[in-house]
Amino acid sequence: MFTIFKRELKSYFTQPTAYAVICIFLFMSLFLTFTLGNFIQTGDANLEWSFFFWHPWIFMLLAPALGMRLWSDEQRSGTIELLGTFPTTIWSAILGKYLAAVVVWFIALLLTYPMVMAVNTLGNPDNLTIFSGYIGSFLVCCTFLAITCLISAFTRDQVSCLIISCSICVLLVVIGFDHVVRVFAQTFSETTTDAIVSTAVLDHYQPLLRGAVRIQDLVYFASIITACLLSTSAILNAKRS
Repeated sequence: MFTIFKRELKSYFTQPTAYAVICIFLFMSLFLTFTLGNFIQTGDANLEWSFFFWHPWIFMLLAPALGMRLWSDEQRSGTIELLGTFPTTIWSAILGKYLAAVVVWFIALLLTYPMVMAVNTLGNPDNLTIFSGYIGSFLVCCTFLAITCLISAFTRDQVSCLIISCSICVLLVVIGFDHVVRVFAQTFSETTTDAIVSTAVLDHYQPLLRGAVRIQDLVYFASIITACLLSTSAILNAKRS
């Protein structure tokens, strides 16, 4: 697993993929913070609404862009058959590839640390709440990467993987948006609406922005990630056999 992890991580940084995704993420997150987020005007010291709120909207597009090549490229080039002859398990390959993509996004989030330094210089923020926001942001990104990993196991075409993965990620974000929730409330019963909204990423992400690290939110993210990786393993094992 560690060998595959090192190979994948190196491939991200020997090509412009990782640099492009990180730069676009940093630009978009800072742009939205200082424009739509009104960071200066609102004085949002905890970065809850001005900074972290926009991360799922960025991740739903950029996470699939980074992860679309996880298995699609292996299937297109035929190296997935070669991987099957190596003395390694599919799980080792899945975890190695997945963790390499996760590390790229960890670095991207780490590079936003100047925002934390800025709010500590300008005000008196609750750094534990900011840390909780980073945990939530990282979990959302890991979830979208796991979904992309699953979709890439289905197809050899990276563009198809990108479109399908983005569609699923967009759906998981949008159904938790306030305006959409109100539409659901007018259309369905309260029980049905709550059931639909409970599947949304925002419903489990926003408590973390307020510093509330709840077990049900951690279980939600862990369940999706585990289910996607297990499904990826099942698909690849079926193709391997």
